[in-house]
Amino acid sequence: MSQVLCIRGGHPLRGAVVAQGSKNATLPIMAAALLLKGGKLRLKRVPNLLDIATMADLLKYLGVCVDFDNHEMSIDVPEEISWETPPSLVRKMRASSLVLGPLLSRCGKAVLPLPGGCAIGSRPIDLHLKGLSKMGASIEVAHGAVTAEARELRGTRIYLDFPSVGATENVLMAAVFAKGETLIENAAREPEIANLAQALREMGADISGEGTGIIRIRGVDALHDAEVEIIPDRIEASTYLLAGVITGGEVTVKGVILEHLDALLAKLEEAGATVARNEGEVKAYVKNKLHSINVKTLPYPGFPTDLQPQMMALLSLASGTSVIREEIFEARFLHVGDLKRMGAAIEVQGNMAIVKGCPELMGCDVKATDLRAGAALILAGLAAKGETRVHALQHIWRGYEQIEEKIASLGASLNLTEMAEEEVKW
Repeated sequence: MSQVLCIRGGHPLRGAVVAQGSKNATLPIMAAALLLKGGKLRLKRVPNLLDIATMADLLKYLGVCVDFDNHEMSIDVPEEISWETPPSLVRKMRASSLVLGPLLSRCGKAVLPLPGGCAIGSRPIDLHLKGLSKMGASIEVAHGAVTAEARELRGTRIYLDFPSVGATENVLMAAVFAKGETLIENAAREPEIANLAQALREMGADISGEGTGIIRIRGVDALHDAEVEIIPDRIEASTYLLAGVITGGEVTVKGVILEHLDALLAKLEEAGATVARNEGEVKAYVKNKLHSINVKTLPYPGFPTDLQPQMMALLSLASGTSVIREEIFEARFLHVGDLKRMGAAIEVQGNMAIVKGCPELMGCDVKATDLRAGAALILAGLAAKGETRVHALQHIWRGYEQIEEKIASLGASLNLTEMAEEEVKW
């Protein structure tokens, strides 16, 4: 038996929700705590998510004490920690790879089984390893694991062939104790990286340039206790704005940083939605039927790949034909099959999806294949005629805290129920 979210569509969502803390900012900052030697890192606005619990378990396995209550986390790091990570935890989540840089820098050695996570295509950590290798690490990949060793990391110039978020974060953390100065060129510019750099500075690191594409790190000898607040989750906030628009309602999301939502808000306005911005909050609604637009996913500040599935759900009900190009992950169209089951008219050609707007979607049984695909299916279910039953909720709970309660508070008709897989006619 597993839990299934049953949604009775057709209810316009109205009201306000508060954005959770960013999952993608919290995870690397938790990993950065490993750089402390006998110190404590306190985090505020931490979301209560499965991925956060997995990272906490990973830190505990390494010998770290983690306390988490009411969205505040205390990470107490002893003088001695383990440098070998367990496959059972690492393979649950892609972000587990973020402990590689801190462990190598702090312990001189790290063993990391190749990480798992969402099935959205090949996401090799080659850029991570290339950067660490250039800093003087010896890297061996064998038997499904990475072994990295370095008696001393040295500052150097590292050019990333692609502005990878994970590679930028791993190299940034590894460089904190490196001898001399490290330059990361073509670095990812995501707000989550700026939050990580801020956290490391609060701990005593010497970092500048985050958000510009060139990050400069001057090595220091030690870090100290610090307290950091996690930024709002721009993907979660955007998902609720889209939920309001797709249902013909009006949703306000509070506690956001508006500039982090620029790409989404621009596309919503281009499609015919109305966006009202106030300090720290944003509201979106539609007066008339949305019309088709073209969307291309790009590194920040471009349109986020993490919002592509949700935007596809929205455009499946817009008038005209939209074209979505996925430029980040080659297999991020796994949600297309279920959207088509609901009546969407979508044709995939390589990394491009052609979406012809349809009059309505019909509820049916659908299954989340990954985190953001699951969010897209919930949005489709909220707008669909009849009942939609969303399966494999564990993917969605990796990134959305209390999503059922939040959308219910906005007027959605839904409930959680237990169901055996054999009961479903796919």
